[in-house]
Amino acid sequence: MAMTSVVIKLSITASHDGGNIQLVSQTEPIVSGRTAKCTVKLNIKPDVYTDFEKIAHMQYFSFRTFVSGLEDIKIFNVTYVIDNADKVSYPEAWPGTTICETSGSLEPSDDHLWKRNLSTKIVDGKLTWQHVHTTNGSTFFSYFPPYTYNRHLKLIADCASSIASKRDINYKIEALGQTLQGREIECIVVGNGDKIAWVIHRQHPGETMAEFFAEGLLHRILGIGKDGDLDDITKKVLDQYRIYIVPCMCPDGAVLGHLRTNNVGANLNREWATVNPEYIAPSMERSPEVYAVLKKMDETGCDFFLDVHGDEELPYVFLSGAEKTPLWEESERLKYLHGYFVSCYQRANSDIQKAIGYPPPDSTEDALKYINVATNQVSNRFKCLGLTLEMPYKDCETNSDPSVGWSPERSKQLGSSLVETLDSMHPYLRAEGEFWTEFSEGDHYVEPTDNFKEDGFIMLTKRFYSDVRPHDA
Repeated sequence: MAMTSVVIKLSITASHDGGNIQLVSQTEPIVSGRTAKCTVKLNIKPDVYTDFEKIAHMQYFSFRTFVSGLEDIKIFNVTYVIDNADKVSYPEAWPGTTICETSGSLEPSDDHLWKRNLSTKIVDGKLTWQHVHTTNGSTFFSYFPPYTYNRHLKLIADCASSIASKRDINYKIEALGQTLQGREIECIVVGNGDKIAWVIHRQHPGETMAEFFAEGLLHRILGIGKDGDLDDITKKVLDQYRIYIVPCMCPDGAVLGHLRTNNVGANLNREWATVNPEYIAPSMERSPEVYAVLKKMDETGCDFFLDVHGDEELPYVFLSGAEKTPLWEESERLKYLHGYFVSCYQRANSDIQKAIGYPPPDSTEDALKYINVATNQVSNRFKCLGLTLEMPYKDCETNSDPSVGWSPERSKQLGSSLVETLDSMHPYLRAEGEFWTEFSEGDHYVEPTDNFKEDGFIMLTKRFYSDVRPHDA
């Protein structure tokens, strides 16, 4: 067959749940011998406009390319261009980003097939990369690998099966309520201890690494994949704590492929309190996810709180606390608990580090502007240690692996490692007196900085709690 008769077809879809992309244009493939090339221009679709922040967030994308007609073509080089990359919520975060790709499926068994495209770069405000297609078939491209709603439902089913086999009335799955699109807000409850721990994930739906974290934690504490067998530290922690785990706070936004909001534009991590009398939060009309979880939390109390997220800019795993809020300022207790937690987690998992993170606010007055953020609200409401854990979209500089970057597997392992940290923290969460005199100097709180490069680092316009300002501000 003559090369001039070769017909290469390339189609772009984002029909899988969590998909997000819009095709702008694509050039006709240019064939030369057994090679071909073309360019595909794409736009990221924005979230629903959020009235509170006055912005339509966007940055997360995930799509599938299907190629056919390569029977006589050995190399089909496609240049992918995100045309509106300069208009996303955090455009300054693109440098250093490498997009994720796989020719596998979105099933858990194929998690290990995700790789980083090292050709990713920013050119004139556009995110671009090249991919060589060598066979007919599909390839997924994502900002970070998607955690689909089907996978979420499988996780819930696996938890239910494991809980049923334990025959312990204190282990259960609760539906705390429903989202505005009618999806359950599931909470897995385990343990028989005297301390109440809450761990919530994926308030921002595009931060898919958070639900991979949840999967790693749940698999370990329920023995999923190990016939229900538990290691000794897990057994000890389940005797120390009653743990409430919400694996996905924003399932509607997750299915829609949103970065930060639910289906009506609510950024859930700004819905934990009312800071503007004209914007009541949380509410059943706009943020039933937070309303339901906070209502249950008021019933159970809380001795420890962790809110699991992902950060677009910083190539590190880090923790942010309730710095400078009233509880932080009234004594040194919260500061020392925070420092000890980070140290214990670092010993359990070397991806954790202390030095790089969100700088704290300058004053209590500044911190109170963000009392609607989950960690700040829960810490002060229950006078407990509350923390936000952030994982990178990029490669993780503490244990750099450029070809894979931060990954589903490392997110799951980080979730599993929380167990050792909870064990170490248990004696101190409600301890009285100056218990921190037992801690070594290396376990003390370190005020983080986001300036991780001495030269050429440009700070984002967002600072506190992954905040962002409108582009026209």
